Amino acid sequence: MDLSVFGQSRKMPDSSSLFEEILSADGIRGRSAMCAYCKGSKMLCGKDRCPVIARFHSAAKVRANLDTTSLEGSSPPSVFIGRFGYPDVSIGPMIPPYLGDTSLMDTPERWTGLTIDDIIDFRSSLVRGMHRVKVQDVDSPNKLVVRTRDLALARAPPEVDAEFQRKPHSRFTVNDDVQPFGASAPLRKFDVSNFRFDSRLEKAFFDTDLKASEAVAQLYKSGTLVSQIQRAFSVGAFGVSRRRRFVPTRWSITAVDSNLGLHMLQTTKTYPLVNEYRVYERVSLDNRWTILMMPTTWRYELIEAWYPNTAWNPYSDKIAIMGDHEYFDGRTTYAGIGGCYYAARLAVNELLQRERRQAGVSILREAHPGYILPVGVWNVRENVRVALRSPPRRFSTLQEALTHVSTVMDIPISRWIRNSAILKDALYQRRIDDSWG
Repeated sequence: MDLSVFGQSRKMPDSSSLFEEILSADGIRGRSAMCAYCKGSKMLCGKDRCPVIARFHSAAKVRANLDTTSLEGSSPPSVFIGRFGYPDVSIGPMIPPYLGDTSLMDTPERWTGLTIDDIIDFRSSLVRGMHRVKVQDVDSPNKLVVRTRDLALARAPPEVDAEFQRKPHSRFTVNDDVQPFGASAPLRKFDVSNFRFDSRLEKAFFDTDLKASEAVAQLYKSGTLVSQIQRAFSVGAFGVSRRRRFVPTRWSITAVDSNLGLHMLQTTKTYPLVNEYRVYERVSLDNRWTILMMPTTWRYELIEAWYPNTAWNPYSDKIAIMGDHEYFDGRTTYAGIGGCYYAARLAVNELLQRERRQAGVSILREAHPGYILPVGVWNVRENVRVALRSPPRRFSTLQEALTHVSTVMDIPISRWIRNSAILKDALYQRRIDDSWG
């Protein structure tokens, strides 16, 4: 995809200082001499490509535009609420140094099909402004608070004119729960023009008697994008007035995914079972997925296998496998593998709701070395969604379905079964309410 619409820098950056900033942000300097020996050419870390080089090229494109304490650009719209220091947090806009339709930069529903370089490019262009507040100060008259909230409720990219206390520092943040972003700096002030509220978000914001969970469900039903709901949720736009709070972006993403999934499960569990075994498949960003659906009452698991030299398994020479699951009665603890568990569960329930069916579901994910940087939990939600919109392979028995899975995934099916609660249960336990091929 051609992302040149977002512009180019006007002069060459100071490459040495930019490299230093990227290495420092990653914690590489002082930790290992490997990068100094490799210089991005020998691939000593084992990755297919050097993540430092990839980030450097993206940061260099916008570096010249950030050599200032002021910035004008069209926010996608996008805001970020930090979590460090909670209940005191940093809030503020995210702004690229470009004007125009930048909505792609913060709409993960449109990111499937992009390359990892595309995502790094436009996410590294987003500059984060920061203002420190207490989480309960959502109704503060402070202009930085009001404008941050307004931006989260915007319908389309408004123009933002920001002034920082210092020049933005290049720190491309990566986390598997939130989308990456680039440089950051404390805010002095910012103004928003050409601004219009999204009428659905605005209505939920002004309904101070509506519970947050009900607002989330109603907005989703009205067709509001999950990413829009998550953004508004993070600025405390929903809920009973006295209970509204800023919610760190990382937490708001999972809170909305989890809330919507639980809301759907109330009816999913009442539907008749699917009448076959299905296998859905997807390959994206060097991640390989299979989603196995079984004719049982609701149960669900997500198992992730991280190959050596991937983002969350950088030093081991062995594949790391981890997963979480739930049965019909659900979970009582937070899933150890994090927000991806709830993102995938939401995507699965969307399909079951469309078909008015319930099923047992086992999702297997292989993250291969080409996945050089984590790009956010959206990667799970949106790729599972895409997979489930494709025609599945259909089988009459579990054994036939697993045989097919073994031809799709690199890891032997026996190892998946050893790490699975749902597959072992289906293979070795029979219940009166289960249908068996």
